[in-house]
Amino acid sequence: MTKVKIEARPAAGNGARAIHEQVEQDVERRGQPTMADVAKLAGVSAMTVSRVMNGKGLVRESTRRKVAEAVAALNYTPNQEARNLAGSKPIRVGFLYSNPSAGYLSEFLVGLLSQSGLNNVQLFVEKCEAGQHEEAQTRHLIENGLDGIILPPPLGDSEAIIAGVAAAGIPAVAVACGLPDERVGAVSVDDYDAAYHMTRHLMALGHQRIGFVVGHPNQTASARRLAGYRAAIEEKGADKSEELVVQGMFTYRSGLDAAEHLLALDERPTAIFASNDDMAAAAVAVAHRLGLDVPGDLTVTGFDDTALATTIWPELTTVRQPIAEMAREAVQALVRQVRALREGETVEPERVRMDFELVRRQSDAAPRIRPPARLPSVKPVVKAAKPTPAKQVHAAN
Repeated sequence: MTKVKIEARPAAGNGARAIHEQVEQDVERRGQPTMADVAKLAGVSAMTVSRVMNGKGLVRESTRRKVAEAVAALNYTPNQEARNLAGSKPIRVGFLYSNPSAGYLSEFLVGLLSQSGLNNVQLFVEKCEAGQHEEAQTRHLIENGLDGIILPPPLGDSEAIIAGVAAAGIPAVAVACGLPDERVGAVSVDDYDAAYHMTRHLMALGHQRIGFVVGHPNQTASARRLAGYRAAIEEKGADKSEELVVQGMFTYRSGLDAAEHLLALDERPTAIFASNDDMAAAAVAVAHRLGLDVPGDLTVTGFDDTALATTIWPELTTVRQPIAEMAREAVQALVRQVRALREGETVEPERVRMDFELVRRQSDAAPRIRPPARLPSVKPVVKAAKPTPAKQVHAAN
């Protein structure tokens, strides 16, 4: 019997926690979740869950999200026999992952799992370190009889993986790839435009000396974000000194090194824009260690809007890349392509461009203008002369 553990949300209140606990007990007793469990956990009717699962009828986006979250929490899969009777053959999708950011990967998996449940997708997960045995691991996944593969960053930029997938003749979708290969589908935001707008935002606050932490060089999104930053700097005539651009690797550790370098400059920047939230959080930590106030002494902004952005202090101003939604869209795009191929149709890989959002929180502000340091005026102290002791006159005898 599989035990399902559902994490109750702290802000949900006692009533919601009780529902979570009750559903957990019901699932544990039966050994598998039902549509009724999904409905109870999401706080909707079973009919609404059915509409969401089948993609029929009008359902509010907020309701659809609740149902998707409940499906992911319960790992619910619709009854397979009923699906087969309905003529819906399951789709086998491989998920290759290799990402240094736990926050990013977590957001991605939430979207991937929830949409897989909604689309009758069987998911096969394989870890693949970029640059290490990529061809062998891709071949291992393909040999499982997959219908398609989803490639999150940085694997969507891997020539070896894409060549292997293309040779096998199965569709693939790369997610958050700056310059996707024409042989695969893609779901992404405009990294260039997003970085351009964040840099413009910082300059609108009054920052002219803005440090930039570049992402890992093996991802095309890193180059696109750097290009957007540089375009905004050039356009507005801000400081474009090369010492303000530091290489990062999308890891917290690389963010620490980059921030230490930037804040050790003779003329340190008044703002740091990091290419992801992990490196931005590291910059905040370095600033605090150096006794700098964020954002009073230093503005820090990130990219992605992962859970980390709202768990540090101060909360990060960042570019919201809808990671979970992008993963869901990747599943849907792949499902559409697989079903078309099963019908004997020739289909081109889809290109989906999603919107980004600049989210302001507490880590950005106008640069603080400090007056020049001055010593307090002190009046000279004039010491009073010690009185000369009076000579003692002795009376004559």
